[in-house]
Amino acid sequence: MDLLQLKDKNIVVMGVANERSIAWGIAKRLLEVGANVIFTYRKERSKGKIEKVLENYTDYNTAVIECDVNSDESITKAFAQIGEQFGTVHGIVHSVAFAHAEDLKNRFVETTREGYAFAQDTSAYSLVAVANAARPFMTEGSSIVTMSYLGGQRVLDGYNVMGVAKAALEAAMRYLAADLGAEGIRVNAISAGAIRTLAAKGVPSFNTILHKIEEESPLKRNTNQEEVADMTLVMLSALSRGVTGETIFVDSGYNIIG
Repeated sequence: MDLLQLKDKNIVVMGVANERSIAWGIAKRLLEVGANVIFTYRKERSKGKIEKVLENYTDYNTAVIECDVNSDESITKAFAQIGEQFGTVHGIVHSVAFAHAEDLKNRFVETTREGYAFAQDTSAYSLVAVANAARPFMTEGSSIVTMSYLGGQRVLDGYNVMGVAKAALEAAMRYLAADLGAEGIRVNAISAGAIRTLAAKGVPSFNTILHKIEEESPLKRNTNQEEVADMTLVMLSALSRGVTGETIFVDSGYNIIG
């Protein structure tokens, strides 16, 4: 029996930057279990990168659609296109976050108004806008999974404005779960441990964090793309049908340590 039941399900994956992205790790596993994966990209450059990682997946059912999460018009257009092409959306992986480099390098107290607003808009509000645009197509009991990080709940050196944006993202996830539950839509967050991705390069203290997790986490090691992908598949699947509004940690247990 296929416990995941994701074969032929239509899953939107937002936020693939390259093959090291957490979002790509998830997409790859989804393709392996037979899901149809719809990739969204913000800029033409990103489209090229997605097409490059898909070169070895020509036999799979995929689509690549433009969606700028900073634009309501672009989000609406993207989901209208997805709805037209695929009919139903069974799941969304929201792995989108961005802040200006100077707002990560500076002390948090020095965050600019524009930098704060931009980080919130891209990293937290985008989940709300995407959920609202996707709702009309999520008619068969669907699951939305967003990617968070421990910096949204604790102060982590160098995470700054992004930590505040992740806190807002997790709160938004809970309010969305409360709103959309009656429509059969579940909304959860996965708080992944430190993984070497393009986004992680922007955090100055990243290498220190990796060593700290190896030393202090219960499992005495860092997590990886595959572990996060597997838990995301569980959260997208019928296996987690009774779970909504939760932040699930995939971080070798590091978050429980005082």
